[in-house]
Amino acid sequence: MKKFVVCISREFGSGGHEIGRKLAEKTGVDFYDKELLTRIAKDSGMSEKLVSYYDEMPSKSLLFSLAMDAYPMSFTEIPVNQKVYQAQVDTIKKIAENESCVIIGRCADAILGDMENVVSVFIHADMDSKLARVMEREGLTAEKAKDKIIKTDKKRASFYNFYASDKKWGEASSHDLTLDSGKLGIDNTVELLYEYLKLRDIL
Repeated sequence: MKKFVVCISREFGSGGHEIGRKLAEKTGVDFYDKELLTRIAKDSGMSEKLVSYYDEMPSKSLLFSLAMDAYPMSFTEIPVNQKVYQAQVDTIKKIAENESCVIIGRCADAILGDMENVVSVFIHADMDSKLARVMEREGLTAEKAKDKIIKTDKKRASFYNFYASDKKWGEASSHDLTLDSGKLGIDNTVELLYEYLKLRDIL
């Protein structure tokens, strides 16, 4: 089996985390979602609480920090969220250089764009499917679940589009595959991804 990395971007409530975890189990590789934050903190020496706070921070917050770069370093230090993102880049590259894995979010496909056997996947689903999953998982009303889905996806899209400047979150041309988990179901989506890796001669 060749070394590979599957990078999964996902709509909130589409089951992207579960799909990634099951694919990692099926292929026998490591899985990184929130686990990545612990690794970033360990590699960088930053606190995990700090890394978690800036996890997939949307670009509105970043734009202010980046604007500060126009001022001399004596006026302000490098913004913390830029430091956290650079630590994230370093850790993701280090992981990809040493092992096969599945990584959820964090612009991993853009960070690893120049490496071989990197597969970029976008998981989406219809709103009813996402609502059902979020309501059951988090015990929310339909109204609150929908609000959380919309806000979380807006945050994820903003983060991805800011850093992956030549790509667009969820756009077919920006990913190797875009899959509707609402129509396929979680397990069938995993199976399709597994077969895709075989067809790509990665497995």
